[in-house]
Amino acid sequence: MIAFILLTASTETRAQEVAPSQPAMTQDHELAKQLANPVANLISVPFQENVDFGNGPDDGWKSTLNIQPVIPVALTADWNVIIRTIVPIAYQHDVVPGSDEFGLGDTAQSFFFTPRQAKAGGVIWAIGPEFLYPTATDRYLGGKKWAAGPTALLLKQAGKNTFGMLANHIWSVAGSDNRSNISSTFLQPFFSHTTASALTIGLNTESTYDWKGRKWTVPINLTATQLTHMGKQRISVGGGVRYYASAPRDGPHWGVRLIFTLLYPQAPKK
Repeated sequence: MIAFILLTASTETRAQEVAPSQPAMTQDHELAKQLANPVANLISVPFQENVDFGNGPDDGWKSTLNIQPVIPVALTADWNVIIRTIVPIAYQHDVVPGSDEFGLGDTAQSFFFTPRQAKAGGVIWAIGPEFLYPTATDRYLGGKKWAAGPTALLLKQAGKNTFGMLANHIWSVAGSDNRSNISSTFLQPFFSHTTASALTIGLNTESTYDWKGRKWTVPINLTATQLTHMGKQRISVGGGVRYYASAPRDGPHWGVRLIFTLLYPQAPKK
C-alpha cells in the first residue's frame, strides 16, 4: 500500500517536472504542513478507515471508519478554538465469540483554544476540554458512559518536519450504572516529514492507558499521504500500517489504515 502511494507521488512529481509550477507546489506543500498540525486554521474532513486483526479469543477483526471533521472558529484577532470531532462507524466479526456487530461507536469531541500565530521558533500549543458522548448503537461498541476531561497539544514545525505530543485524560461523569467507569489517558507523540511535492510520511503512537483495568494499548502507526486535487477540490489520500506493541489480552495484533481527507483552506484575511 505504501509502495503504491510512493509510486503515485513519484509519478505526480515527474509530471510536475515536465510542466513546473513552483507557486502551486509551494502552496500544496504549505497546505500539507497545515494538515500535519492538528490545530491549524484549516477546515478539513478526514475519513479514516482502520481495520484491526487478532481481536478476541477467536482472532476476529474489527473495521472502524472514523469521520473526523475539524473546524476552526475565530474567537478574537489573536485566538482560535479548534473543534475536533470523531464519529466512529464500526463493524466487528468474532471479536465477541459467535457474533457480529455493526453501528455507531461513542463520539469524542475536543475544543482546543490556541493562539492564531505560532510562537517564536514555530512552537504551537493548545489546551481545552475533551468530551465522550455515549452514542454507540450496540452494547459491544461503546461504554454507555458520559465522560470528560482536559486535553492539550504541543508541537513544533521546523522546515519540512512537524513533531509534538497530543494528550488527554477523561473520567466518566454519568451513564449506566451497569457499565464500568472510565478513567483513561491518551498519549499521541507524533513526527511527520512533508516533501516539496506535498507527500507526508508520518510516524506516531496512539497509546491509551486504562486506569481501571490497568492495561496499555499501544499501536504504532506508519503512514504516507499525498496532497492532490480532485477537480478544484483539494484532497489528501494515503494509508499505512500499524503494529500493536502492547494490547490487553485478546486485543488486536496489527492493522491497516486508509485515509481520505477533504480540505477547505481558509481565505487569507485582508
